[in-house]
Amino acid sequence: MYSNLFSPLTIKSVTIKNRIAISPMCQYSATDGFATDWHLVHLGSRASGGAGLIIQEATSVSPEGRISPEDLGLWNNEQIDKLKQITQFIINQDAVPGIQLAHAGRKASAASPWNGGRKVANDNGGWDTVAPSAIAYHDNEKAPIALDKNGIQKVITDFKAATKRALEAGYQVVEIHAAHGYLLHQFLSPLSNVRTDEYGGSFENRIRLTLEVVEAVQSEWSENLPLFVRISASDWAEGGWNLEESIQLSKILKEKGVDLIDVSSGGAVSHQQIPLGPNYQVPFAESIKKEVGILTGAVGLITDAKQAEEIIVSGKADLVLFARESLRNPNLGLTFAHDLEADVTWPKQYERAKI
Repeated sequence: MYSNLFSPLTIKSVTIKNRIAISPMCQYSATDGFATDWHLVHLGSRASGGAGLIIQEATSVSPEGRISPEDLGLWNNEQIDKLKQITQFIINQDAVPGIQLAHAGRKASAASPWNGGRKVANDNGGWDTVAPSAIAYHDNEKAPIALDKNGIQKVITDFKAATKRALEAGYQVVEIHAAHGYLLHQFLSPLSNVRTDEYGGSFENRIRLTLEVVEAVQSEWSENLPLFVRISASDWAEGGWNLEESIQLSKILKEKGVDLIDVSSGGAVSHQQIPLGPNYQVPFAESIKKEVGILTGAVGLITDAKQAEEIIVSGKADLVLFARESLRNPNLGLTFAHDLEADVTWPKQYERAKI
């Protein structure tokens, strides 16, 4: 039976075999930024499990940009080798390897969730964090260091260098992380950015760093390969970044050559009020797709095949990204194909289990 969820999507020179993408999810399993066998098995199993696009977790462009000391990084060439193994395995499963490049800003130097998730002290493997302004995420935390012009330039240069390494490592999609309260989002939101220079205040100033990072990434990334940007469409907090600004930014990103907006929300401030429920973020993706005329990805409490199929059929988004549901079910792509009676190719090793 024909399924829109299992129709291919071609962006530039890359064809994704279906509309199922695995969201970038931190695994807190790296050593000094280096990938391990955990990442190979985690990402590889979702590829063999039928997803069309596998986006690797927020991979930091610098040591100080990691969310946790156990996050992946791509700030030196030695980190490339293991990533090549991962991308090649994903490609061998007829899936597309993607990578999310990130800098955590003031939300860096945090412990893994199973170790409490709060700030790691400098004398325990942590570090001083940076941000647009010296405002802490939690009131009881040490304030970050407000970036000066040299610090901002380092961030841009680090994204550029990491992009070059990502291309060498074999990734076919790169996503710039400008969501969830991490550094680029911190500049976008007036709740975390109170600067009075050209990087703060007006909308045009607050989006400046994101646009400069996009330009730096494009200078190294192949013009034939897709470029995504993940944004939080709303801070879910009064006076914060909102959908109208997200639409305005997305129009500019489209003009700059970005191919898809991966639409999430929240993460900027600890006092956010998010009305959780199935598809709760899908209207953001739908609005941006409709108002901007750009490809969008939808994410957030999307848990079953018919729900995902409806998002694609109704034109609300072009990709559906799965996070927690894919942790529960690594074979999500194969499972959803069965649920929708879509005939898809299984790995030869698993064919005898196909119903």
